[in-house]
Amino acid sequence: MTGSSVFSTTEVHMERALLIIAPVNFRDEEFFETKAILDKAGIQVTVAGKTTAIAKGKLGGTVKPDIALASVRIPDYDAVAFIGGSGAAVYFDDPQAHRIAKEAIEHHKLLAAICIAPAILARAGVLKGVKATVFPDDAAELTANGAEYTGKPVEKDGMIITGAGPEAAAEFGRAIADHLTRKD
Repeated sequence: MTGSSVFSTTEVHMERALLIIAPVNFRDEEFFETKAILDKAGIQVTVAGKTTAIAKGKLGGTVKPDIALASVRIPDYDAVAFIGGSGAAVYFDDPQAHRIAKEAIEHHKLLAAICIAPAILARAGVLKGVKATVFPDDAAELTANGAEYTGKPVEKDGMIITGAGPEAAAEFGRAIADHLTRKD
């Protein structure tokens, strides 16, 4: 047999996901469980934050983001996921967070958010007419911005996945991994 080997590493495309966390009070389970599932699926994970300073989770976990939001280039990723926790409110009206959400849609990338973070997507205007879920206290935020709130633990509508909170973290992570690794 001549030609390149079927095992050539230059032919392999590793899927890439961007996980966005708040500087303080991100939800540890939502980040660490999602990241572990993506890692196990062979998906390259990059972590973004408001800055690259060490971020602290609500339960005490710490993460040093790889990149600041201002430096995020959507074409570099196959999926973007906003991690929740009370700290995610810092992104509700953040221009960089809204830019990232809008560009993910424009570039046909998977866009995901869990806990209160779907409110970021709603405020960015990308959930109009989309079935979505969120931490129940924030359901009105979604409906006020045109989303169809379902109340499910995890909801997938086209290229958007939303999760309701820490108890849905594993299902949320699997939904992202399944989308990125499916072979159509």
